[in-house]
Order: sequence, then C-alpha cells, then structure tokens
Amino acid sequence: MHNVYCGQEIVGFAVLVALVLRTKLAESQIISDAEYNPFEHRQIDKPNSTTGSLIHLLKSSLGTGILAMPVAFKNAGLLFGAIGTVIIGLICTHCVHILVKTSHMVCQRTRIPVLGFAETAERVFQYGPAKLRPLAGFSKAFVDYALMATYFSAGCVYIVFIATSFHDVINHETGNDWSVRIYILLTMIPILLIGQIRELKYLVPFSALANLFIVVTFGITLYYIFKDPLEFDDKPMFSSFGTLPLFFSTVIFAMEGIGVVMPVENSMSKPQHFLGCPGVLNTAMGTVIVLYAVIGFFGYVRFGDESKGSVTLNLPLEDSLAVAAQILIALAILFTFGLQFYVPMDILWRKIQDKIPKNKHMISQIALRSGIMIIMGGVGLAVPELEPFIGLVGAVFFSSLGLFVPCVVETVFLWPNELGKFRWVLIKNVIFGAFSIFALVAGAYVSIKDIVALYTDDEGHTE
Repeated sequence: MHNVYCGQEIVGFAVLVALVLRTKLAESQIISDAEYNPFEHRQIDKPNSTTGSLIHLLKSSLGTGILAMPVAFKNAGLLFGAIGTVIIGLICTHCVHILVKTSHMVCQRTRIPVLGFAETAERVFQYGPAKLRPLAGFSKAFVDYALMATYFSAGCVYIVFIATSFHDVINHETGNDWSVRIYILLTMIPILLIGQIRELKYLVPFSALANLFIVVTFGITLYYIFKDPLEFDDKPMFSSFGTLPLFFSTVIFAMEGIGVVMPVENSMSKPQHFLGCPGVLNTAMGTVIVLYAVIGFFGYVRFGDESKGSVTLNLPLEDSLAVAAQILIALAILFTFGLQFYVPMDILWRKIQDKIPKNKHMISQIALRSGIMIIMGGVGLAVPELEPFIGLVGAVFFSSLGLFVPCVVETVFLWPNELGKFRWVLIKNVIFGAFSIFALVAGAYVSIKDIVALYTDDEGHTE
C-alpha cells in the first residue's frame, strides 16, 4: 500500500513538473512571438531600395487621376476643393498606414515573414474573435475579387480615356465627325495585343516610355495653365451639395493606390522604412496630395466650368504643342494598360490554373484575356463619357477597397481589448467607414444618374 502511495506521489510530482515546464514553455513562446521580427526573415531575390520603392509608389499614384482633378474642383469649388483634397488625402494615407501596420502585427503574431493584402485580411479573421473566424476565407476572396474588379474597371476608364483623346485630336485635324465609340473600337486593337503580355519583364519598356510621356505631358499642361494671367473672381469657393459626391469619388479614384501598396512594401530591402516619419508612405502621399491639389486648383481656375474628365482635353487643339500632349498622354495610358491588366489577371489565373489541363494553359490564357478585354471594351462602349465613369469607379471600388476594408481589418485585429482608451480606434474607424459608405452610395447614385442622363432627353425619352 505504501508503495502504491509512493507511486501516486511520484506520478503527481511528474505531472506537476510537466505542467510547470509547459507553462514556462508557453511563456517563452509568447516572448518569442513578441520578439519575432518578420523583416529579418524575409527572403527576397531582388529587393527594392527605399528610393526605388518611393518611386514605384509615386508612379502608381500619378496617372489618369491627377488629370481629372480640375473637374473634381469644379464639383466642389475652390476653397472646399482645396480643403477636401487635403482631408481625403490624409484619410487615404491613414487607411494605407493602418493596413500595412496591421499586416506587420499579423506577421509577428503568426510568425509569417510576408503577407499580401488578401492574406492579411484572411489571417486577421482567422486569428480574430471566435465568432468571426468562419469569415476568414470570405474576407480573402472578397479582397481578391474586389482588387480584380477595381483594376478591370480602371482598365475600362483607360480605354475610354485613350479613345476620347484620339477622338478629339483626329476629328479636329481631319474634320471627321466620328463618335467616341468608333475610336473605342479602334483602340481595342492595340489593347488586345498589349493585354496578351504575361511576363512582367516584357512590360518594363512600355512602362518606361509611359513614364516619359506622362512627365512631358505634365510639363505641357502646366505651361498652358500658367502661361496667361489667372482669373479667380468668377470661381465659387463652394459649388453645391448635389455635386459633392462626384468630388469625393473622383478624388478617391485619383489618390487611391491600395492595390500596389502591399507589393511595394513586401519587396523592400528595408521595409521598416515604409512607415514612420518621414517614411516612404508619408513622403509619397505628401507629394501626391500637394501635386493633386495644385493641378486641381489651378486647372479649375484656368478652365472653370469647361473643365473635362482629363485636363489635357481642355488644351487648345489649334496649337501643335497641345496636340502633342494629347497624343502623348493617350500613348502613355495605352502603354500602362498592360501593367494595369497584369495585376487582376495574375490573381484570377492563380485561382483557376489548377482546374485547367497544363497542355491547354496557353490557349486558355489567350481566350480568357481576350474575352475579358472585349467585355471591358463593351463597358466602355456603353459608357463612353469619362467624367461620370471615373466617379462611378472611384465610388464603388476604390472607396470600399481603399477606405472601408482597412478600417474593418484593423478593428477586427485589435478587438476587443486593444482599441485604445475609450475605444477611440473603434470610433475613428466607424467614422471613416461611414464616410466610405457615403462616398460609395452617394457617388454611385450621382454617377449613375449622370450616365442615365446621357441617354435621355429632358422629357425622359431615349435619344
């Protein structure tokens, strides 16, 4: 009996020791997780320097959007447009900041060196509150499909932009009266060819030429804006409440580059330089906000209520320099289309390639790419007006993906005990989320209303 009792004591002591060791191991694991630095475990074949990453981020933000800023100011007025542009720019910057910061914290907690946008959303829900964990797969799919929809819809804007530029120049030079839709059909010929390029390295020469053309076009546009004295007196400080949704959605379309943020940050040799002060993000977005405000403000002062969906369309076609600017920017956007199309197709192909026999990958890629581009051209044919189209894309896709999703991701990750004093993080994200929903609903409503108005006369009959 005594032996049995001693045996039980030994077993009990062994269990106690095991529990103590397990506790110590768990504590050491927690400490290890807290000290885990994902940046030190990243393995990147050809990392980008801090300067190179800054250039990539600037390049992704300086496209067709900045050329639409004067028409955004037309919908807001000089004073409200200037203040609103700065505020929206700061909100967009903050939302990018919290997305990247949350991704870093998720990497640390899960001991994963690198996470993309969709993977960050998935892991946040996967390790978040128990009731939200079943939504992990949905959140990843939502971000992936939202990214695809965003890039495909932006590609539709590109097609309309290219066609409109050539329409104005060629019709003016030749005296033709061809509609924009004819030029959209003609534009689809090079689009269908460029869109078949599947290797990123082959798109580099096109991107380099596009950058050169954009810089030259900016220079010419600024020359026409400032070459004559500017008249400020006839421009309202505030436009009207009815056009504000278009202002918000156009500025969001112009500034949001949420799709390229995580790839740029993930490819940096020193990713710790992305956030912080000054940091890559703050430097890039500060530059973008200033440039967009300047082009929008002075472009609207120069062209007033005649401001169009791209400020280059306001340049006088009687001048050969203005004609050159319109042709160059059209070619720049055409050459950028391949890169714009590469991102969503890469996401889509990774989702479906395993379901297609390998010996049919080539023909499947050609057919899939051609089909999607034809659909994009069809959308452009249906809505050949640049201004409401930009507003619609900005309202529906960029506001939800660039503003709403980062707020949700941060809130879920910090829920419920890390939301700050008085849960100020939750309050802040609810406000920003409400703003993004307002921009989505109101912007989409006004844009669709304007698009419908293009097809109806004053009595409501189809033209």
